Amino acid sequence: MSDSATSRATPLRPLLAPQSIAVVGASHRAGTIGNQIVRNLISYGYTGAVYPVNPRAASVCAVPTWRSMQDVPGPVDVAIVAVPRDHVLEVADGCGRAGTRGLVVVSAGFREVGPDGAALEHELHEIVRRYGMRMVGPNCMGIINADPRISMNGTFCTVMPAFGASAFVSQSGALGLGVLDYAREYGIGISQFVSVGNKADVSSNDLLLEWEHDETVRVILMYVENFGNPRRFLEIASRLTRTKPIIAVKSGRSRAGARAATSHTGALAASDTAVDALLAQAGVLRASTIEELFDMAIAFESRVLPRSRRTAVLTNAGGPGILAADAMETCGLDLVELGAETVEQLRPLFPAAASIRNPLDMISSATPAGYRAAMSVLLADPAIDTVVPIFVPPFGIRQEDVAGAIVGAAERSPEKAVFAVLMGREGLPAGRAELHDAGIPAYIFPESAARAIAALNRHVDQARAAAPDLTPPADIDRDAARAILDGAVREGREQLTQIEALDLLAAYGVPVARARLARDADDVVRLARDVGYPVALKLVSPDVIHKSDVGAVHVGLASDDAAHAAYDEMLARVRAALPGARIDGVLVQPMIPAGTELIVGITRDPAFGALVMVGLGGIFVEAMGDVMFRVAPVDERQALEMLGALRGARILDGLRGRGASDRAAIASVVRRVSHLAADWPEIAELDVNPLMTRADVVCAVDARVRIARGASRTGNQASTDGACEKVTYR
Repeated sequence: MSDSATSRATPLRPLLAPQSIAVVGASHRAGTIGNQIVRNLISYGYTGAVYPVNPRAASVCAVPTWRSMQDVPGPVDVAIVAVPRDHVLEVADGCGRAGTRGLVVVSAGFREVGPDGAALEHELHEIVRRYGMRMVGPNCMGIINADPRISMNGTFCTVMPAFGASAFVSQSGALGLGVLDYAREYGIGISQFVSVGNKADVSSNDLLLEWEHDETVRVILMYVENFGNPRRFLEIASRLTRTKPIIAVKSGRSRAGARAATSHTGALAASDTAVDALLAQAGVLRASTIEELFDMAIAFESRVLPRSRRTAVLTNAGGPGILAADAMETCGLDLVELGAETVEQLRPLFPAAASIRNPLDMISSATPAGYRAAMSVLLADPAIDTVVPIFVPPFGIRQEDVAGAIVGAAERSPEKAVFAVLMGREGLPAGRAELHDAGIPAYIFPESAARAIAALNRHVDQARAAAPDLTPPADIDRDAARAILDGAVREGREQLTQIEALDLLAAYGVPVARARLARDADDVVRLARDVGYPVALKLVSPDVIHKSDVGAVHVGLASDDAAHAAYDEMLARVRAALPGARIDGVLVQPMIPAGTELIVGITRDPAFGALVMVGLGGIFVEAMGDVMFRVAPVDERQALEMLGALRGARILDGLRGRGASDRAAIASVVRRVSHLAADWPEIAELDVNPLMTRADVVCAVDARVRIARGASRTGNQASTDGACEKVTYR
């Protein structure tokens, strides 16, 4: 084995690039796992030493066997263990005593089968730790390193992928078999493949750290069933995706929404929502299917990454061109308007009646020469950074010839990205191979190309973006926040009063609406005069969550008589609808000028911890569910990205006479609330709904905070409106 293949000493290097492998449980019987692993190591040309270990066989695959690990001559980097479960602990201890540096435990029957298996897995991990070994598995398929300097197929899979730039980590061994077949069929090279199984020791996070500095790995592919340490993953992946793309398939979407919650934020959050937030925040590209994962992986084989989302589509059939246009727009790509000079150069290449617009339809008579000429014009246009040629084979024109024309045009513009769509099946392998060899990803359908190009652009954005600044705002008042939360915990309350909730936000620099608590009708009139008409009245009751549903909100009250009457009507309606409801009083607030209503919130996921949310608020939050989550804390750039990702983001810019909202001020609120979430784990859920937004004001009008049951005591937004101030009110 070449010295250069093993010169970089890292904790997992002995596992991923071993110079010697023992197969414990090697068998002379064909069809057994132990036999297949030895056969794979030999057949695929492993460059190190192979030691089959079997006390009852003289040889396996014509290689002499050894009775035990203690009998194996020389050091052993890795022992691949393929024995029955009940013998694994004994084998692991023997490997440790023999000085083995790493284990790959293929044997199953551990945590995945129940408590007894989990107890055995714990004992196995203790043995591994005792001897300072590292372990992949148990219940895994093994490891492949396709680097020709190593050429190790340490699995029972009979497929050896071609060497390439992608590393793949999978929590499912069976899925790994399909993945390797798929990679070979589509010509995707694999540098390393690791089936981590139960992740008792080596995790996906460990592999990300290993691959971060591995020069043979340029793209990382993941199949994930669960995150053992999500925040550690966020830390590692956020750094890694700035230089190397990570593409992940995360299973388990169907479990979303299983958790009941009392707040809007909690009701909208679910485990898969947290996964989306985590992956987006880390810059990881999430694929919905394995096929989509490989569509993206193929894209990163491109000779050049797109410089922008400005795209042109060239086709010989109208239908695929329309499908491509739809997919491009859905994926956030820009089909640019062609400039006059480009149109004039293209005109001789098209029929006289043709409309020369993007997407460009050369009709079915288009020839390879026509493709080459039209592509050359498009690639020369400075307003276009990516060209997508689509070819549907008509009678008499070979797909391979069109592929050659695409390659020829692309070679003249090496700084521009080209992604081909070859929709015919006949001749597909030859055409695809020629394109791939030239660094031009090729797809069967336009939608696949659109998703892949969008993924590349997201990676480019991630690489260009500044690292997040998660420093807390300097003006937050943690002492004030501590006093509010400690008081509620001390009294055994699971809910802050609305005034306490607003005070808590104010302590973190969130602009809040002034509020007073009235106990009776006379109080309402007195406080309304003090606050200044017009005013809003809101019932204060721990038993009324959605106040507008029972008539517990009155707005726009402009006089003493109106305020008095509204108070009487409110109490009568609430007592009729909810006879047993506790009523603590009525909140009196000045009317905040109408604007766009948002919701900002906090919830906690059992695995991911604190999440911060922003979305369209008011009465539409549950009906529309247009919200974005991120793992707290976030900085203002990330908060702005959350706002931009909302389906209704354009509303913030003003529609049909509605004024625009101050996105920067909203992002500041989201950032501050995210630090509130990160600082105080006793906050189980928080809703700011509505957060009223306009060009000149961003103001928390209403808030609700729930304290976690059994919580223990813990330890430069300027005012824009006289009714909305960043102070504490009593």
